[in-house]
Amino acid sequence: MRVFVTGATGLIGSALMDELIRHGHSVIGLARSEASTRAIEAAGGKALPGALADLNVLRMGAAAADGVIHLAFANDFSSPDALARSVAEESAAMAALGDALIGSDRPMVTVSGTPLTAGRPSTEADPLPTDGPVGGRGRAVEAILALARSGVRVSAVRLPRTVHNKGNGGFAGLLTKIARQRGVSGYPGTGAQRWPAVHALDAAALFRIALEQAEAGTSWHAVADEGDKVGDIAAVIGRRLGIPAQAVDDSVFGPLAPIFLADQPSSSALTRKLLGWSPKHPSLLSDLENLQP
Repeated sequence: MRVFVTGATGLIGSALMDELIRHGHSVIGLARSEASTRAIEAAGGKALPGALADLNVLRMGAAAADGVIHLAFANDFSSPDALARSVAEESAAMAALGDALIGSDRPMVTVSGTPLTAGRPSTEADPLPTDGPVGGRGRAVEAILALARSGVRVSAVRLPRTVHNKGNGGFAGLLTKIARQRGVSGYPGTGAQRWPAVHALDAAALFRIALEQAEAGTSWHAVADEGDKVGDIAAVIGRRLGIPAQAVDDSVFGPLAPIFLADQPSSSALTRKLLGWSPKHPSLLSDLENLQP
């Protein structure tokens, strides 16, 4: 299968390229820079120059492919307005990709986060939030999944709060970045709230399986660790960096503070049962041991 991938050089995307090629697929990666082009070509793929905002390029890439996997996101969490712009850009990009596939019966796998449910781990059957800081993303994914009624074999892989590799990535990676800047491994609230996680290599495997197997209109959870306490995550980060771990003011985490404060464990039991996905790589707390001071 010839697969058009956005975000092909990111933490998950680079792992996904290798995963797809090893399983006999070819990859066309969206490349927003010469460095991205070189990385895609070095991994064995072909580069399509363009950015997530270049909607005509996205349509062209999707139309020329046998399937699409969307991963790209601006990841600008510097302010509420910046986050809103990132969500709006991604929403327009997803719509353009989906429109190019209408009536083709070709697969498209898009991405979102696992939802939050009160008092229990979220499951694949729970709806995405459509309000709050990332509510626009939930609405965009809902709209894309609705294309199952328009001849697109679209599915969504929901990622946990931390996707990691060698100790880097995800919300734990943001905690690490802030810890390096402030000299304290800080966490919001009591630290008892739980975050789910998955290794990037395991997430890449699920995206490939969903591309090949998932039925139209379905959602899947790329969750390996159901939920580690944020205080425990900060403690490992602090020990590895040689700095204290302690609670800090919520304002340190900017527009992400409400999400960081939430207890949000998640389950992938249905995904494992129906798609046969089985995480094999290190857990988050184990992988954080790779952090260098």
